Amino acid sequence: MRALIQRVTQANVTISGSERSAIGQGLLILVGIENSDGEEDISWLSNKIAGLRIFEDQQGVMNLSVKEIGGEILVVSQFTLHARVKKGCRPSYIDAAPPEISIPLYEKFVESMARELGKPLQTGEFGAMMQVGLINDGPVTIWIDTKNKF
Repeated sequence: MRALIQRVTQANVTISGSERSAIGQGLLILVGIENSDGEEDISWLSNKIAGLRIFEDQQGVMNLSVKEIGGEILVVSQFTLHARVKKGCRPSYIDAAPPEISIPLYEKFVESMARELGKPLQTGEFGAMMQVGLINDGPVTIWIDTKNKF
Protein backbone atom coordinates (compact mmCIF):
# COMPACT_ATOMS: atom_id res chain seq x y z
CA MET A 1 0.00 0.00 0.00
CA ARG A 2 1.39 3.36 -0.98
CA ALA A 3 0.39 6.78 0.20
CA LEU A 4 1.39 10.22 -0.93
CA ILE A 5 0.58 12.58 1.92
CA GLN A 6 0.39 16.32 1.39
CA ARG A 7 -0.01 18.89 4.12
CA VAL A 8 -2.60 21.32 2.81
CA THR A 9 -4.35 24.53 3.75
CA GLN A 10 -7.25 23.34 1.58
CA ALA A 11 -8.07 20.56 -0.86
CA ASN A 12 -11.09 19.43 -2.83
CA VAL A 13 -12.33 16.80 -5.27
CA THR A 14 -14.54 17.66 -8.23
CA ILE A 15 -16.32 15.04 -10.36
CA SER A 16 -18.10 15.98 -13.59
CA GLY A 17 -18.03 19.65 -12.64
CA SER A 18 -19.54 19.17 -9.16
CA GLU A 19 -17.58 19.40 -5.95
CA ARG A 20 -17.69 16.03 -4.21
CA SER A 21 -15.73 16.94 -1.07
CA ALA A 22 -13.50 19.62 0.40
CA ILE A 23 -11.33 20.19 3.46
CA GLY A 24 -9.51 23.05 5.11
CA GLN A 25 -6.20 22.62 6.94
CA GLY A 26 -5.12 19.01 7.13
CA LEU A 27 -3.92 16.18 4.91
CA LEU A 28 -4.66 15.13 1.36
CA ILE A 29 -3.86 11.42 1.15
CA LEU A 30 -3.52 9.76 -2.24
CA VAL A 31 -3.58 6.00 -1.65
CA GLY A 32 -2.68 3.16 -4.01
CA ILE A 33 -3.36 -0.51 -3.31
CA GLU A 34 -1.55 -3.50 -4.74
CA ASN A 35 -2.46 -7.19 -4.86
CA SER A 36 -0.39 -8.20 -1.82
CA ASP A 37 -1.85 -5.54 0.53
CA GLY A 38 -4.01 -6.54 3.48
CA GLU A 39 -5.36 -5.62 6.91
CA GLU A 40 -1.88 -5.28 8.44
CA ASP A 41 -0.93 -2.67 5.82
CA ILE A 42 -4.10 -0.69 6.54
CA SER A 43 -3.55 -0.68 10.28
CA TRP A 44 0.13 0.23 10.07
CA LEU A 45 -0.37 2.96 7.46
CA SER A 46 -3.34 4.65 9.11
CA ASN A 47 -1.56 4.67 12.47
CA LYS A 48 1.62 6.07 10.90
CA ILE A 49 -0.20 8.84 9.02
CA ALA A 50 -2.31 9.87 12.04
CA GLY A 51 0.86 10.21 14.11
CA LEU A 52 3.00 12.07 11.57
CA ARG A 53 4.28 15.22 13.23
CA ILE A 54 4.30 17.50 10.20
CA PHE A 55 2.38 20.52 11.47
CA GLU A 56 4.17 23.39 13.15
CA ASP A 57 3.98 24.09 16.86
CA GLN A 58 4.19 27.58 18.41
CA GLN A 59 7.96 27.60 17.90
CA GLY A 60 7.59 26.89 14.16
CA VAL A 61 8.88 23.32 14.48
CA MET A 62 7.05 20.47 12.73
CA ASN A 63 6.06 18.76 15.94
CA LEU A 64 2.27 18.26 15.78
CA SER A 65 0.06 15.64 14.12
CA VAL A 66 -3.11 16.25 12.13
CA LYS A 67 -5.08 14.97 15.11
CA GLU A 68 -3.37 17.39 17.51
CA ILE A 69 -4.22 20.42 15.36
CA GLY A 70 -7.82 19.29 14.78
CA GLY A 71 -7.13 19.04 11.04
CA GLU A 72 -9.16 17.35 8.35
CA ILE A 73 -8.32 14.52 5.97
CA LEU A 74 -9.28 13.94 2.35
CA VAL A 75 -8.51 10.44 0.99
CA VAL A 76 -8.40 9.81 -2.75
CA SER A 77 -7.78 6.45 -4.43
CA GLN A 78 -4.81 6.62 -6.81
CA PHE A 79 -3.86 3.40 -8.62
CA THR A 80 -1.19 5.28 -10.60
CA LEU A 81 1.01 5.35 -7.48
CA HIS A 82 1.94 1.80 -8.52
CA ALA A 83 3.06 2.77 -12.02
CA ARG A 84 6.13 0.99 -13.37
CA VAL A 85 8.20 3.05 -15.78
CA LYS A 86 11.35 0.93 -16.22
CA LYS A 87 10.64 0.06 -19.85
CA GLY A 88 9.63 2.64 -22.40
CA CYS A 89 7.54 5.71 -21.70
CA ARG A 90 4.12 4.16 -21.16
CA PRO A 91 3.55 3.32 -17.48
CA SER A 92 2.49 -0.20 -16.54
CA TYR A 93 -0.03 -0.64 -13.74
CA ILE A 94 0.37 -4.38 -13.33
CA ASP A 95 1.11 -3.98 -9.60
CA ALA A 96 -2.11 -2.08 -8.89
CA ALA A 97 -4.82 -4.29 -7.41
CA PRO A 98 -8.01 -4.79 -9.43
CA PRO A 99 -11.24 -3.24 -8.10
CA GLU A 100 -12.47 -6.46 -6.45
CA ILE A 101 -9.40 -6.34 -4.19
CA SER A 102 -8.76 -2.62 -3.95
CA ILE A 103 -12.27 -1.29 -3.26
CA PRO A 104 -12.79 -3.20 0.01
CA LEU A 105 -9.25 -2.35 1.16
CA TYR A 106 -9.71 1.31 0.25
CA GLU A 107 -12.96 1.44 2.23
CA LYS A 108 -11.30 -0.23 5.23
CA PHE A 109 -8.42 2.24 5.01
CA VAL A 110 -10.86 5.17 5.07
CA GLU A 111 -12.63 3.66 8.10
CA SER A 112 -9.31 3.07 9.85
CA MET A 113 -8.13 6.64 9.20
CA ALA A 114 -11.44 8.00 10.52
CA ARG A 115 -11.00 5.96 13.72
CA GLU A 116 -7.44 7.23 14.11
CA LEU A 117 -8.54 10.84 13.55
CA GLY A 118 -11.61 10.49 15.74
CA LYS A 119 -13.96 12.04 13.20
CA PRO A 120 -15.32 11.41 9.69
CA LEU A 121 -13.12 12.00 6.65
CA GLN A 122 -13.78 13.32 3.19
CA THR A 123 -13.14 11.11 0.16
CA GLY A 124 -13.07 11.06 -3.58
CA GLU A 125 -15.03 8.44 -5.51
CA PHE A 126 -13.25 5.19 -6.24
CA GLY A 127 -12.76 4.68 -9.97
CA ALA A 128 -14.15 8.07 -10.98
CA MET A 129 -12.35 10.60 -13.14
CA MET A 130 -11.62 13.26 -10.54
CA GLN A 131 -10.06 16.67 -10.48
CA VAL A 132 -8.15 17.15 -7.26
CA GLY A 133 -7.35 20.69 -6.19
CA LEU A 134 -5.04 21.58 -3.34
CA ILE A 135 -2.87 24.21 -1.81
CA ASN A 136 0.17 22.36 -0.50
CA ASP A 137 1.32 24.00 2.73
CA GLY A 138 5.08 24.29 2.95
CA PRO A 139 5.23 22.45 0.60
CA VAL A 140 5.21 19.29 2.68
CA THR A 141 4.80 16.04 0.74
CA ILE A 142 5.64 12.60 2.16
CA TRP A 143 5.73 9.23 0.40
CA ILE A 144 5.07 6.07 2.45
CA ASP A 145 5.11 2.49 1.17
CA THR A 146 4.08 -0.25 3.59
CA LYS A 147 6.51 -2.63 1.86
CA ASN A 148 9.31 -0.49 3.36
CA LYS A 149 8.05 -0.30 6.93
CA PHE A 150 10.90 -2.25 8.51
